[in-house]
Amino acid sequence: MKKTAARVFLIILVLAAVVVLANTLYTVKQKQFVAVRQFGKVIAVESTPGLKAKVPFIQTTQAISAATVLYDIPASDVITRDKKSMITDTYVLWRVTDAVKYIQTLNAIDARAQERIEAAVYNATKNVISSLSQDEVIEARGEKLTELITTDAAEDIRAYGIEIIQAQIKALDLPDDNRAAVYERMISERQNIAASYKAEGEAEAQKIRNETDRQVTIMQAEAEKQAAVLAAEGEAAYMQTLQKAYNTEDKAGFYNFIRSLDALRESMKGGNKTLILDRDSEIAKILYGQVE
Repeated sequence: MKKTAARVFLIILVLAAVVVLANTLYTVKQKQFVAVRQFGKVIAVESTPGLKAKVPFIQTTQAISAATVLYDIPASDVITRDKKSMITDTYVLWRVTDAVKYIQTLNAIDARAQERIEAAVYNATKNVISSLSQDEVIEARGEKLTELITTDAAEDIRAYGIEIIQAQIKALDLPDDNRAAVYERMISERQNIAASYKAEGEAEAQKIRNETDRQVTIMQAEAEKQAAVLAAEGEAAYMQTLQKAYNTEDKAGFYNFIRSLDALRESMKGGNKTLILDRDSEIAKILYGQVE
């Protein structure tokens, strides 16, 4: 009997040790917060992965994900500064950064967190778009609009221990009843802008052409001036050379004789061989042998 009682006591002791150990040790995983509560109050938050210990039965733990969460917000209508209606479809990337605030404000319930996030992002979207005209909203869509909405929404939700990493409008559209009219107006405005750019380009091109023509005219006139100067200088040099070559009476006579022969040769070209000459001309003197 004593052996049986000792065996039962040992089993009870082992089971009690297992229960105590199970209530003492807990594990913190990657991208996770574990809040340690004592009598309902959060006394510590563990975020380093690994095996941890607490006071058994007195302290309890609550695990909270620290991973980034994607939440798709339902599409909603917003009004621009010029009173135009637009439809926004947005998604949000968020995560818990302060486990204590998250527990105290939302009791670490993700559904409540998403309600607050949805309200914060909608208010931020409404505030940003209502400060812009429809054309400005369309021009700002993308990184600029995302940055404005994310910054505004993050300020509103920070008190809950939540960080909004990005609030991205994945679709920005117009209501069906005025979509066609708006698109037509946008096309017309873009065509006007294109026409303005084209006119400016043509005006600039004409200025360049006019300036080029002016430069060409100046260069051409300068070249013609230089050519005339060179021709005059060449003619002067030629005359000086002739003057030096025929500076005596005999040389001058020989020059006139050669010139007369050249003139006679030129006059005999063609079909008409008849010459009418003054008997005192140099050619007549050559033909009659009267050249001295």
